[in-house]
Amino acid sequence: MDGSFASLFHQAAWTAILSALPILVAAMVVGLVVGILQTATSIQEQTLSFVPKILVVILTAVLLGPAIFRSVLRLALDVFGKLQNYVS
Repeated sequence: MDGSFASLFHQAAWTAILSALPILVAAMVVGLVVGILQTATSIQEQTLSFVPKILVVILTAVLLGPAIFRSVLRLALDVFGKLQNYVS
């Protein structure tokens, strides 16, 4: 980071996007697979699409939580370490 607000915002936005991306992709893939199966079998039960998605989201968050936390922690340490550059 070069100390500008634009750089800080850019890094924070990318950290947020990359932190949320694995969980969102996993939910999207499961939703797509369940949707195709529901269409093929003509079963339109709402809980059939919700339960697998929530389980996959929880599993993905548990498995990738440490890696996501490390990237957010790295950003926080970088911001707080250079806080005097943003205050003046």
